[in-house]
Amino acid sequence: MRYLGIDYGAKKIGIAISDEEGTMAFPKGVFSNDKNFLETIKKICQEENIGTIVLGQSFNSSGNHNKIMEEITPFKKIIESDIKLPVHFQREDFTTMEARRYNDKHSADASAAAIILQRYLEKLTTRN
Repeated sequence: MRYLGIDYGAKKIGIAISDEEGTMAFPKGVFSNDKNFLETIKKICQEENIGTIVLGQSFNSSGNHNKIMEEITPFKKIIESDIKLPVHFQREDFTTMEARRYNDKHSADASAAAIILQRYLEKLTTRN
């Protein structure tokens, strides 16, 4: 089973996918945050045999949810009800900044999604 990682943004959404074993995350692409995006996620989930979705959870410097979480929380509920896959939050602290160190600004969102997903996968392996 593969995992899908999402770095949600108001304008763009980065996507990453794990390998079959669920141990490594790879950037998949950056998509516009528009009315077609849910269909894009659904198609990727079907084509890539996705079993779980990991969504970046955003906090401000004080450790509280920031403004974008007002969009992320309902987005999570929409995905769960429409795609019928489990969706888990993973903190996305500084993932975009880290991704931009190694990528241009156009591909950084997909790399940030891969970082979010990789953190989640590593958390899973330390539990087992």
